[in-house]
Amino acid sequence: MQQTKTAPATHLPQTLPKQDLRNPGMDLDMEWVRAVQANTSAIERRALTLGTRRSVKKDHQAAWLLKAITCIDLTTLAGDDTEGRVERLCAKARQPVRPDLLAQLGMSDITVGAVCVYHEMVPAAVRALEGSGIPVAAVSTGFPAGLSPFHLRLAEIGESVKAGADEIDIVISRRHVLTGNWQALYDEMRQMRAACGDAHVKAILATGELGTLRNVARASLVCMMAGADFIKTSTGKESVNATLPVSLVMTRAIREYHERTGIRIGYKPAGGISKAKDALVYLSLMKEELGDRWVQPDLFRFGASSLLGDIERQLEHHITGAYSAAWRHPLA
Repeated sequence: MQQTKTAPATHLPQTLPKQDLRNPGMDLDMEWVRAVQANTSAIERRALTLGTRRSVKKDHQAAWLLKAITCIDLTTLAGDDTEGRVERLCAKARQPVRPDLLAQLGMSDITVGAVCVYHEMVPAAVRALEGSGIPVAAVSTGFPAGLSPFHLRLAEIGESVKAGADEIDIVISRRHVLTGNWQALYDEMRQMRAACGDAHVKAILATGELGTLRNVARASLVCMMAGADFIKTSTGKESVNATLPVSLVMTRAIREYHERTGIRIGYKPAGGISKAKDALVYLSLMKEELGDRWVQPDLFRFGASSLLGDIERQLEHHITGAYSAAWRHPLA
């Protein structure tokens, strides 16, 4: 098959400077929380348009797929994880696309956004990523259910930070949302944020278990008020994970929080995003709802494991015109 050299780098979205100020949080504003509503029919109609109104092709598509790679939290959260598996995953994080493909795309030195692991695997990930600049994210607080004793959940955060984790993905207590106990959710999130210290905290809402889009909107707002640096859809272990309607609700909560406070909060859809075309839809959502600043890896991440493999296959197809077998692009 004849290969065609291209250079999509000229079409890459502009890289903007990282924000200087983390989210300090604010007092719980119950008037604001109670005022939040969600028109489910309108949200679903808007979500249906995201993948149909426009598309990017050829070099532009390749460029956006490369951008998507830089926003991936490359993840392994399996019960049979080993240090060897994590080391191989970290090697993939350092070199997520085959060098020959990158060379033909006119690119070099691309990495994923972070590597996400269980606490036990944090030291192995830190060692494997030393000098790369790639942060290590640890899932914490009794992940995925978040039902262990609260003092143990806080201690788990501290242990992961001590082990070298740069980011902590915590899970909220869903019962506080389902019972409307917003003060309890705020207090819990505030203490978790404090326990993280300098490590950035991503609040996992487990949106598939919150019942309504209004609950998703209110939980998003409360977690941001309590100091979350990111809000994240799911653990990836629920029966329903990231969806476009949920993402639309959460990104608009982020937009409203930014308009009122001037603070930018990150967003992380996780679970079920495994195809390159889905990554492009989520990137378009971020660009349309929040702007170019939110398609940078300090404010947007995909929680994914298999997504990278499909993106790499699509990039090879862009170069050669043919799809390769998945085994040619191993993750670990």
